[in-house]
Amino acid sequence: MTTGEGRRTPDVSVIVIVYNDADRLPAAVRSVLAQTLHAVEVVIVDDHSTDGSHETARRLAAADPDRVRVCRLPANSGGCSAPRNRGIEEARAPWLMFLDSDDELPRHACKSLLLTAERTGADFVTGEVTRLYEESGTTGLWYPDLFADERVVEGIREAPEFFFDHLSTNKLYAAGFIARHRLRFPEGIHYEDQLFSARAFTLARRFAVVPWPVYTWRLAADPARPSISSSRHRIRNVVDRIAVARMIDAFLAESGNADLRPAKDRKFLHHDFRLYLGDLAFRGPGWTARFAAETVPYLDGLAPEAVASLPRDERVCLRLLREGRYAEVRQCARGLGRPGIAPRHAVRDGAGRTYWGARLPDAGTDAAADLDITEWRLTEQPFGGGRIRHEAEDLAPDGPLLRLRLRTHDPAGLLTDTAGTPGREDGLTAELWLSAGGPPLKVPFRYRRAEPDEPGTAVAAAPSGTTGTTGTTGGEYTAEIALDPRRIPLRAKGFAGRRHPVVVLTRHGLSRRDPLLAPLDLRPLRTALPRAGPLGGHELRVVCEDRGAGRLEFRWRRGGALRLAAEVAPRLGPVHREARRLLRRLSGPRLKAMVERELWRLPVDRHLVLFEAMEGAGYADSPRYIHEELVRRGLPYRSVWSYAGDRSSFPPGVPLVRRGSWAYVRTLARAGFWVDSHGIPSVYAKRPETRYLQTWHGQALKHMGFDTPELRLGGEERRRIHRDMVARWDVLIAPSEEFERTFVRANGYTGELLRCGLPRNDVLVRWNEPAQRARAAAARDRLQIPDGHRVLLYAPTFRDGLRGSGDSIRVDLAELAEGLGEEWTVVVRPHAYDRFAVPPELGHAVRDGRGFTDVNDLLLASDALVTDYSSLMFDYAALGRPILLFTDDYEEYSGGSRGTYYDLPDIAPGPMLGTTAELVAAVRDLDRVTGEWAAAYARFRAKFASRETGQESKAVVDRFFEGGAP
Repeated sequence: MTTGEGRRTPDVSVIVIVYNDADRLPAAVRSVLAQTLHAVEVVIVDDHSTDGSHETARRLAAADPDRVRVCRLPANSGGCSAPRNRGIEEARAPWLMFLDSDDELPRHACKSLLLTAERTGADFVTGEVTRLYEESGTTGLWYPDLFADERVVEGIREAPEFFFDHLSTNKLYAAGFIARHRLRFPEGIHYEDQLFSARAFTLARRFAVVPWPVYTWRLAADPARPSISSSRHRIRNVVDRIAVARMIDAFLAESGNADLRPAKDRKFLHHDFRLYLGDLAFRGPGWTARFAAETVPYLDGLAPEAVASLPRDERVCLRLLREGRYAEVRQCARGLGRPGIAPRHAVRDGAGRTYWGARLPDAGTDAAADLDITEWRLTEQPFGGGRIRHEAEDLAPDGPLLRLRLRTHDPAGLLTDTAGTPGREDGLTAELWLSAGGPPLKVPFRYRRAEPDEPGTAVAAAPSGTTGTTGTTGGEYTAEIALDPRRIPLRAKGFAGRRHPVVVLTRHGLSRRDPLLAPLDLRPLRTALPRAGPLGGHELRVVCEDRGAGRLEFRWRRGGALRLAAEVAPRLGPVHREARRLLRRLSGPRLKAMVERELWRLPVDRHLVLFEAMEGAGYADSPRYIHEELVRRGLPYRSVWSYAGDRSSFPPGVPLVRRGSWAYVRTLARAGFWVDSHGIPSVYAKRPETRYLQTWHGQALKHMGFDTPELRLGGEERRRIHRDMVARWDVLIAPSEEFERTFVRANGYTGELLRCGLPRNDVLVRWNEPAQRARAAAARDRLQIPDGHRVLLYAPTFRDGLRGSGDSIRVDLAELAEGLGEEWTVVVRPHAYDRFAVPPELGHAVRDGRGFTDVNDLLLASDALVTDYSSLMFDYAALGRPILLFTDDYEEYSGGSRGTYYDLPDIAPGPMLGTTAELVAAVRDLDRVTGEWAAAYARFRAKFASRETGQESKAVVDRFFEGGAP
């Protein structure tokens, strides 16, 4: 179709607004012209720029006159509304989008949105936004939960959460819809998107949602040119947000949609207001007072249910703001969204209710309701997960040293001990850690109890008939620390960047790392760090982090020749890149593999054993128990263990080599034995004289080896690598006939089999011996399991394609904790490929089991297991304790591309449960469930655990070492 001017009518008009952004404008326009939907037009609206933006826009139009048009406003409007409104008038297409000059469109955005719009008949289509942080180069998604699935929404009441999607730029609008409702942006005010989008969502008969990114929002790194949305330090910014919110309220009321106010209010509180709350720590009392004057009157009129939906810490902050307690607002703001940071003080009344702050609010008031933090269960949290607060005070240089006073607020009583002051006498060690890109400097310190009249302490006043305590049952402690930055390890090329010290507390083998908050009024401290030799040293600044919680921040900058080299190297272009590539080759695995082969010229050490468990994860799995049997017997072997990260799980005195290091290569080449439970890196060959024992790490439920899609459907080179890896194995432990039928066959293994149980399961079979009972008790102590509580271990496996997402934790932990009550404590042990954090409100009932390198500690300490498809169920059967299967996604999991060897219902040792309610019911009636499943459990043990005798470590040493020395 063509217009009267002979131009073809485009399918989509993209309105690009610009003001003094000549450098970025071409990239924005090119992102439109490069769309896979070619029938697009670009309408550039210049808001009367004073740089070269208009000339740049004209050149772009001249280069593609059929698709690019330019118009210029007669005067600068001071915002985005006027140029966008002008663009709406100029647009010729039946569909339109908005684009800012500093942003870009992904290549398929227009086409994918248009196809969705035509298919669904929606008034507009909205899609995901990629936020690109230019300073770091990282990206994030805009409210990803809103865009999880492709869907069509029949009006905003069907999905009121889309009020959070208030951007105008991630949407394709029908021009007829905009014209019919006379949609325009409000002029003379910022945050115009919010009113425009609220009206669009409310008026739309139908809108569609797509889950892919359709807009790239670039967040500039230049602090001298903050965007409107990032200029929250300006009161005008606050005034405009409130004004736009009032305009939305008026529109909802006038259009007969007042019932949508709670949803809109919830969005305002959780998005707009929350942005400012997080900044209040860095605002002075004057600014905060002006902020309160602008916001509190509006907040007082919001829907009560919206206010009630706020997280407790935000309600506390709002209450302090309302009462003008601005110094306390700053304290509270530093902990928002950071459940590990405690309030400085908390008080408890005679009824057992706990409140934020150093004084009790009047009973029965709104203030009491807002400040009530009883739900945090401060004093019921474990050492590793409870709230604590570390603040640096009195920072001062002392020659080359930095001296500071650390004040630790412990309202939860995590550090309380019988001696009155936390210390080694109570099993507590305390250190300050700080690194500069390498190993950390660890500075030990000792606490002393803060005196009541010291600055920063407070005594709670309790009304008559109540009991008030400072810090609930905890207290405050101080420590004097002298930090010598010269001792922080630096690499040869030095270091440039930011690092934040952490306070590391350890008790009974359980550690926690917490941030160190800086004084908010800290003036930057500067020092020069000399460096031996001609390369010069570093400049170091110590400041308060200007975001988040305001941590103490150390900023290194190279000096002398180091700085010159760092500045010049990138300018060398190809030479610099080639040098870096050569350096990688000289330290990479291929060269190390070649060197390992050359080291075969040296004689094999027939008494050297390399142990490795789970790719260097630590001292665990079957290799641990084989090693302990060698040591117990006093056999003439020297053991060296491989590690990949944390070394804390290894016993003192055990020789270690870092996996992949040159020492690792030398050990591989010289060792007479390799003992491993997963896989020595494939790049390293095994010399013929070395014997390799593969213990593997469990039985197989899901497909393994060449039965998996990545090997079954992958290229021949990938299959060859796997065949070569398996061919290195000289002996493989086969814990059951089923293992031989599945795992052995699937990996094409044809070597020697040790038909015995897994050495790691010996302690499970012998769980009733004193040593194992003591180990279980120690694990319960580390987890701080209350006396009399039973332990429910929840250990799900990962899902292919969802590694690191946390989506494998499928049980509703809040419902589970509430349903089980006071009798049980739940310990969650996610797969190593997944992530997990205990929700702060559940710390009284849920524990994080990731701190245990050897899962046997948790198995021994537990009374029942909840898993899904994890091979842990096969090991747990050796204990003879109940196994429950939470398999709400069984059809999806078993029918996926990975697949399983068994129909789980045919072999299950316990009930397969699909809801948390069913799980609660099963645990609460565990004796009955155990009886009903006794026969199935016995069949399961006979099928998969019949070779577990509790003497497998001895059997393996007998047959592999004493009977098979090289």
